[in-house]
Amino acid sequence: MADRLFRALALVRVVVTLNLIVLNTYRRDNYDHPWAAVAVVAALVAWTGYAIWASSSARRRTTMFFVLDLGWAVGSLAATPLVKGADFNATIPGFWVMGALLAWAIRWHWKGGLAAATILSVTDLALRDSIDQANYGNVFLLMIGGPIVGYMCKSLQRMAVERDLAERAAAAAEERTRLARAVHDGVLQVLALVQRRGTGSDNADFAELAGLAGEQERALRSLIRQQGTVTPDAAERDLAGMLEERGSSHRLRVEVATPGVPVAMPSAVAEEITAAVGACLDNVAHHVGPDARAWVLLEAMPDQVVVSVRDDGPGIPPGRLESAVEEGRMGVTGSIRGRIEDLGGSATLDTGSHGTEWELTVPRRAE
Repeated sequence: MADRLFRALALVRVVVTLNLIVLNTYRRDNYDHPWAAVAVVAALVAWTGYAIWASSSARRRTTMFFVLDLGWAVGSLAATPLVKGADFNATIPGFWVMGALLAWAIRWHWKGGLAAATILSVTDLALRDSIDQANYGNVFLLMIGGPIVGYMCKSLQRMAVERDLAERAAAAAEERTRLARAVHDGVLQVLALVQRRGTGSDNADFAELAGLAGEQERALRSLIRQQGTVTPDAAERDLAGMLEERGSSHRLRVEVATPGVPVAMPSAVAEEITAAVGACLDNVAHHVGPDARAWVLLEAMPDQVVVSVRDDGPGIPPGRLESAVEEGRMGVTGSIRGRIEDLGGSATLDTGSHGTEWELTVPRRAE
């Protein structure tokens, strides 16, 4: 959005520069030092070309550029009595100063517009022996135009961010729907078949596999039912309740400790944190065994939440995570660290003979 606004400003700069050339040519008989006026106008035209080029890139739109841009406007105003004489009526730049004013309004919104308008107005009035109605009108337009344009620019940029978020949410919902169909048509049918064939089997391992397949089938069906239920009215969910539900439904013996009050988080963030905790518990069940115990602790602070997942296993052998990544098993990297880092948080691991503990830290309001 900022790039688009500065492209529009480039057109404004061209128009006011043409106006600068035409008016100063028309008033060429009003100068005490005509060649100095030609030099000032030429310098302003050159700066206009540079300003249009510089403002076309976010990398070149530095604070120094904006200061110099306003400095050229102030300097050309201050040069007017030296070039035209003390009894001048119109300044050399005239409406050309709008370029710097609007640039500050786009960059620093209403505060920038107000600051630039104040500096330009004070400079203009300080050069005059008397102030007439026309001078007052010009200053008045500067003082209200700068802040209003800045406020509108901020509103447009905010609307653009909200629009992008809505488009990404819609795209994510469409992708979830597509994946849900694929899961329903393939994975769920296979899990249901494994459960039916293995239930009651004399083979203990096959029977256990059937039980696990049944649990995963129910979990997947629940996710499919819920994937389309998130609405603007359900933009937040209780993370504490979600963690308690995940702990009680897991096949391990899991103890979940929460603050005892709802911990409201954005729905998508709460779901990702719960999924990461679920991945931690699944790793405990897989690597330590179904008889292992696990503890989940949720701490809610004003600016972030911290979820700890600890087990009583023997710990992860040194180098085991690195070898898993090399072998293509991305459970820890993707399901745990990847999820949390995508939310702007961090996932730290402490493992040893005392067991394994994950500490997941996530901001309360992720950008």
